[in-house]
Amino acid sequence: MSTPTIDIEHLRGWIGRSQTDSDPALARHARLMAATVDRPGPALADGDPLPHCWHWLYFLEGLPPGRLGPDGHPERGGFMPPVPLPNRMWAGGDVRFEGPIPLGATMDKRSTIKSVEHKSGRSGDLVFVTVEHEISVDGSRRLHELQNIVYKSPAPAGNARPPADGGPAPGQHVRKLTPDTTMLFRYSALTFNGHRIHYDQDYCRDVEGYDNCVIHGPLVATLLCGLAADVGPAPLCRFSYRGLRPAILGVDLEFNATVEGNSARLWSRLPDGGVSMQAEAEYGD
Repeated sequence: MSTPTIDIEHLRGWIGRSQTDSDPALARHARLMAATVDRPGPALADGDPLPHCWHWLYFLEGLPPGRLGPDGHPERGGFMPPVPLPNRMWAGGDVRFEGPIPLGATMDKRSTIKSVEHKSGRSGDLVFVTVEHEISVDGSRRLHELQNIVYKSPAPAGNARPPADGGPAPGQHVRKLTPDTTMLFRYSALTFNGHRIHYDQDYCRDVEGYDNCVIHGPLVATLLCGLAADVGPAPLCRFSYRGLRPAILGVDLEFNATVEGNSARLWSRLPDGGVSMQAEAEYGD
């Protein structure tokens, strides 16, 4: 397969592009998410605050099949730059919670391309696109997010995984979860995510070089963020996260948190001791 040419100056022409959208924070959608991740407590209802990082359930783009790429993602070259590398994933992000989003309220969102960067790594070319999202309710900004998306070439099928170094010791707070196909299906449905790495095993192995379906990065981040909110000494005001290794269907995930004063370190640990995602949380008044 020939290596695509990266015209970074052309791609940087997308910097500054913006789009806006509005969506109601439906309580029913939040209740379906609660069932998907087995969230304890009473059923969510209008007026309750939207749980942290559940805003990813809303503002969904529904394109017809003819406007999807071969990976099941929306075609490129609209709002997002037409990066020619075939694989795309969430690399990480930074979310600031500036006020509650009440369920039932109408949310307004503005998204802007902030940067497009080209790097070369051991696996080849990488292009990072940073998108800023701002969500407001009644004219008041409630959430600010910088989302980092990485485009890359696929790893060879059966490619050796990097050895784990044992990873950090268990945190002060530990939760364990083994995501299954039902959880991945339901989360894909809730987020209208057609990316084939989450449900098409043949595509995962033959095209993108994964051993099995990939657990959604946003799902792992949401679970880490929920842990951060539950164990913190004060309300969560910031959550930043970075994916290190894909978590593959069938593995046991261990979510860890260590609180230090007004902040916390978090990570999801794989069975071999490696870290799938690491995160930091900050707490405020």
